[in-house]
Amino acid sequence: MPNPIHHIHKRKIIHQKKERYPSENLFKNYLDKIVYIIGVLGPISGSFQAIKIWQDKVAEGVSLIMFGSCAIFNIVWIMYGIIHKEKPIILMYCLWFIINTSVVIGTIIYN
Repeated sequence: MPNPIHHIHKRKIIHQKKERYPSENLFKNYLDKIVYIIGVLGPISGSFQAIKIWQDKVAEGVSLIMFGSCAIFNIVWIMYGIIHKEKPIILMYCLWFIINTSVVIGTIIYN
């Protein structure tokens, strides 16, 4: 079973070592850059659900509980990103919050 404290411990080690950003390690440097692209592409792919609801004005079969809970969870991730100054997390979860909230509103209106 994975240890949930592992991430926190790893963060402490990284901050104690004062790891450089961008990283001198080529793989880490590449990953640091690609995470921004993925952080935008993920919500774009999820936006098709919101677009479909608003264009067709039909939200049949869309789970209000699932998208509503995701929007709430997005707020927690946004706060986490702000506190830890993690721009990719802030960017991605702000976009996901917008998408999930628009699906929730569309589902309430059109269901």
